[in-house]
Amino acid sequence: MLCLFWGIYGLIFSQHVFSAGKGKTVTFIPVEHEVERGLEAFLERNIKKAEEDGTDHIVLEIYTPGGRVDAALHIAKIMRETEIPITAYVVKNAFSAGAYIALNADQIVMKPSTTIGSAAVIDAQGNAAGQKAESAWKAEMLAAAELNDRDPLYAEAMVDPDIEIEELHVKKGDLLTLTASEALKVGYAENIAQDRQELLAYLNLEDAKILESSPTFADKIARFVTNPVVVPILLSLGSLGLVLELYTPGFGIAGSIGALSLMLFFYGHMIAGLAGWEAVILFGVGLVLIILELFLPGGIMGILGVVAMLTGLILAGGSLSGILIAIAIAIVVTIIGSYFFIRSFGYNGPLKRLVLFDSTSSEKGYLSHQERIDLTGRTGLTATPLRPSGSVKVDDEYLDVVTEGSYIEKGQLVKIVKVSGGRVVVRSVENNE
Repeated sequence: MLCLFWGIYGLIFSQHVFSAGKGKTVTFIPVEHEVERGLEAFLERNIKKAEEDGTDHIVLEIYTPGGRVDAALHIAKIMRETEIPITAYVVKNAFSAGAYIALNADQIVMKPSTTIGSAAVIDAQGNAAGQKAESAWKAEMLAAAELNDRDPLYAEAMVDPDIEIEELHVKKGDLLTLTASEALKVGYAENIAQDRQELLAYLNLEDAKILESSPTFADKIARFVTNPVVVPILLSLGSLGLVLELYTPGFGIAGSIGALSLMLFFYGHMIAGLAGWEAVILFGVGLVLIILELFLPGGIMGILGVVAMLTGLILAGGSLSGILIAIAIAIVVTIIGSYFFIRSFGYNGPLKRLVLFDSTSSEKGYLSHQERIDLTGRTGLTATPLRPSGSVKVDDEYLDVVTEGSYIEKGQLVKIVKVSGGRVVVRSVENNE
């Protein structure tokens, strides 16, 4: 009887273990490469889809060197707002913004030989950010650590190089980076799992249905286009290409590259959820107004066109400071590029038909007056006092003349000594003698 009881109990227990996670769903979402606004849009869309599909657990597979602080903050907000449990599974490295994202998960699991930490704020030039930005980022890291009752000292050491931790051999001037075993020891990881199978076993979801959320081709374009390094390049190619098209006949390579660059910029930012049709329409209206300004000069349409185009770019940029820097770089590149292009190839495009570039010169036969070289050496009488300018009668012709600086009375005999353009210089015959 006792054996029968234990047999039935064992059967029930083994069935429970075998069916752990049965009927549940786990969604794996990659957090790879640089953290930027494209990744933010990708995660927001897939977490929302997981909610709609009734997913029971989300696993973020993290392998990132970090990236933009604003994108990381938005991603953390998305993670905190969902009711689905989230596990951060560090599959390689989770540095900087990647460490912050991991700390916002409900739990952290790491593969062996992986690391997490080194979360200093770095600007676009690779230098340490200002004190204000560092202080705000430190506060965010501490808050993320305290979210799941982790010791904030280690999060602070990831950001502040002045923090020393003897047990981990972290000296002043170093940023804390934890290995998987160290993270487990100090409570910054709940477990170490070699692969997904071990991870799911730890989560008691080994029999759960697995769903993969892989980036689509559009997602990859969006992530590439919204990269802070790529944005100024696209805007520079776009503006320079369209401006050079004004100096080249037909619609050629320059215009095509410019139009394609701007299309990529807006397309990527729309896919990433950073831009709407209003930004595209504003930019397009501005471009039309500038083209009309070429045929209907007046200045107003041109100014309105520039304002509309800049507004469209700013609305699509996501980050105000980032897009303004990108626009400034594009303007400088366009000015310098246009200067060297015009200097090398000149004006050959539609602008040549709208603007007069020719100039008059004496070499081309254009004269503003008749130069009277034949007057040199002739004499005449002063019709008026020369003080030093006045009038002289030469034969029956009155001429406007100047002296070399001396005063000559009326009725004096003078000699023309020099003719330069319309300037006739005379000298008293007595002084000449």
